[in-house]
Amino acid sequence: MKNKIFKISIAASLFVGTGLINVACNTDNLEDVKNLGAFDTNNFFRNEQECFFALVGAYDPVRKYAGGFENMVTFFNAGSDDFYAGGGSSTDGAGIQGLSNYQLNPNTMPVSYWRDYYQGVSRTNVLIEKIPQANMSDAIKNRFTAESKTLRALYYFELVRMFGNIPLITKEIKATDDYYNIPQSPATAVYAQIEADLLAAIPNLPMTVSGDQRGRFTQGAARALLGKVYLYENKKAEAAAQFAEVNGTPGGTSQYGYKLVSDFASLWVTDNKFTSESIFEVMHTNKGNSDWGFWGQGNDEGNSINIMVAPRGYTRKTSDAPDVVAGWAFNPVSTDLFNFMQGDPRMDASILNVKALEQQGKAVYSPAYMDSGYFLNKYMPTKDEVTTLPGASELNYRQNYIYIRLADTYLMEAEALNGTGSRAQALLDAVRARVGLASVPVSMQAIKDERRRELIGEGHRWFDLVRWGDAPAKLGARGFVAGKNEILPIPYTELTGTILKQNPGY
Repeated sequence: MKNKIFKISIAASLFVGTGLINVACNTDNLEDVKNLGAFDTNNFFRNEQECFFALVGAYDPVRKYAGGFENMVTFFNAGSDDFYAGGGSSTDGAGIQGLSNYQLNPNTMPVSYWRDYYQGVSRTNVLIEKIPQANMSDAIKNRFTAESKTLRALYYFELVRMFGNIPLITKEIKATDDYYNIPQSPATAVYAQIEADLLAAIPNLPMTVSGDQRGRFTQGAARALLGKVYLYENKKAEAAAQFAEVNGTPGGTSQYGYKLVSDFASLWVTDNKFTSESIFEVMHTNKGNSDWGFWGQGNDEGNSINIMVAPRGYTRKTSDAPDVVAGWAFNPVSTDLFNFMQGDPRMDASILNVKALEQQGKAVYSPAYMDSGYFLNKYMPTKDEVTTLPGASELNYRQNYIYIRLADTYLMEAEALNGTGSRAQALLDAVRARVGLASVPVSMQAIKDERRRELIGEGHRWFDLVRWGDAPAKLGARGFVAGKNEILPIPYTELTGTILKQNPGY
């Protein structure tokens, strides 16, 4: 979303624990609103411009995937078998360390994973209620509503797959409401709402977007999300049908214009944004001038994965070594993954072997906590990407995050087809052929292995292991407990004074 153009903050926050609704907008529009702890939405959402400003704000929480120290990607990478937490020490980030060693508890669980997505829910709820009364064309109303419902579905999807039974809120919460006693709904009810939102939204979304509209939801992106939701519900036939619409002929160009790029490594070139393989991509920029005072609070627009995964104390000694920025050394690659990737053409684009560079006299670095010498290369920052604009350079990397891409949906469709049949084979073959690999017989294990290789470090592996039921076997040595760690603890601050019940085992 090009919210850098419209520097207006629509910050509606729903805190289930405290019940506080706080919406801050440009004060030019709020001269008649008193500071009563609640935003009088009757004085906004009056026309297309105001609704669009609010829609920009509703998109903001998607930056949770790569924005701030508590971003989704490095957090869930750390909990998987592919990475360690890393960082400066065993106490560098209680949340990320706690997920990595499965000592996470309600007090160390970062509250932002709950609050940020409920903030997104709150913003979309208000939009969905207010858009029908706004002065604008029916076509724009339908599109804005469809985008809002798709965003609400996305935010609830993240909440339900992280926390399980959660409060299901689909209307604006006002200061007079009894917000302390909103009960949790079963995960099945949350998934039903997600499905309903996406099914209602898809017909009113554009087939494609271009220019300044890139980053907004399209029909293809909403279908891909719906297919993913169905897959997590184990509704495989429904998932396969949605993915087939998105994917088209394996290896070809789909009805939405999606096509695998020919060069896998090009996906991770910072300036190579919105390729034909990108289905839903989160925009990051160095023009937001992000700084420490508001980093990770929803107002910064940089990609934080970059600085977090870069090796500490890195200095290149020869001109043929990568000119990498010295960073914080989170998410060092596990030796297990490094060995698994031997001989795969995607290795170098995915993993930077700094240990080998040091042994060859090409670079030096400072081994940090849980160091393996291997680092996530897909988001590795280089010196030429350091911003010269105001704001802390560490917080203003501009690499986009691709939440869903075509190789991902190919493999999810093959999985939804139970890893059998000619179409599942063709989908798997297309992903492998793109990097020059020969066909292997399709099976569920082949699909699992291909997802691990193709999607290294993109934040999917932990959820894949949980969905497949493989987490206890793969993560048991880390401390993963079956029947407990498939979902996260609800942060303690969100339970206080409410009727919410903590998840089992926490």
